[in-house]
Amino acid sequence: MASSSLRFAQPTSANGILKTKTNTFFTRRVFPFTQFTNKSLVSNARAITKLTCVNGRTEIATCNHIIGEKTELAPLKIGIIGFGNFGQFIAKGMRRQGHSVLATSRSDYSEYCKQNGIQFFRNMEALCEEQPDVILVCSSILSTENIIRSIPFHKLNPDTIFADVLSVKQFPRNLFIEVLPPRFGIVCTHPMFGPESGKNGWIELPFVFEKVRVSDVGSQAEKCTQFLNIFEQEGCRMVEMSCEEHDRHAAGSQFITHTIGRVLSHLNLESTPINTKGYETLLQLTENSVSDSFDLYYGLFMYNVNATEQMDNLDRAFETVKQKLYGRLHDILRKQIVERVPMQGASKAKSTNPGSYLLPDKTSITQLTSLTIPEMNLSEAVAVSSHR
Repeated sequence: MASSSLRFAQPTSANGILKTKTNTFFTRRVFPFTQFTNKSLVSNARAITKLTCVNGRTEIATCNHIIGEKTELAPLKIGIIGFGNFGQFIAKGMRRQGHSVLATSRSDYSEYCKQNGIQFFRNMEALCEEQPDVILVCSSILSTENIIRSIPFHKLNPDTIFADVLSVKQFPRNLFIEVLPPRFGIVCTHPMFGPESGKNGWIELPFVFEKVRVSDVGSQAEKCTQFLNIFEQEGCRMVEMSCEEHDRHAAGSQFITHTIGRVLSHLNLESTPINTKGYETLLQLTENSVSDSFDLYYGLFMYNVNATEQMDNLDRAFETVKQKLYGRLHDILRKQIVERVPMQGASKAKSTNPGSYLLPDKTSITQLTSLTIPEMNLSEAVAVSSHR
């Protein structure tokens, strides 16, 4: 909004409102109307976003952009609890956006932090004394509750925002609500990507969030918007979604993906000279799945109320496929096919065991293609079936 385009006039009614478009944060200042019309005030005023006549005074809602001189918001101070691979990965994006990052973890990452412009603290007490604007929990699912309950809340500012990046959402939301003092804000998030899938940038990668408990106005609202803007500015596809809906979708996608990868890992699949694209995808899925800890996979199962149902669905689906596949191999025809092909070196005499199946070796398996199955009428089929 250019200063040359501003035109001010006293509102003719108490409901007179002047609106301008802005995506920035609002502050509120009140001036007597005579002062409001002063040219020096107008020339130095912040961008006007709303005028309201209140008891003979004109109330001016302004934003944080000075006309002709842009005033930036102060960078956030973000404290990360749990500074493993994912914590380090997220911290890089925050540093790219110019925010200050503090970190604490069970392991010593002081050297890494020193090299990357991050403050490292050996315990949460020291980190909380720095009064970060946002506490971001990047711990494992299994250790989250103990960590949250051990945070010294009394050392933090009342407008502090707590956020998490856990792969399940109802669990941390309920834990935050139960444990955190009511003055603290709560934002549950899940970046649907990680160090591998996000190594070339975060553009169009989904970032799921729910503002569980955040003030609509004031510094807490500003901090929340700044925090979410980190991911938006990095190009993420922002998806606002309830924690319940997230867990329902995640059980049918993320948990199933990890489960299939874990199952395939027990087959010891290896690359071949004739890999198809589909097979290479399975190999990559297996590698990605086992690169994550089993604790993560267990957490996806234990802390998502929908996971058991999906596991049962997967089990039933596998049985359905097996039955459909095996059902096409009629028992009688299979017996006829196999017994017509003698095993290498075996006697041609009929087996004394009517239930035996003489499987051919791999060199003679091709003979199966030339076999002619004797025709059998209905009465013969019933008779054979009754003697099985």
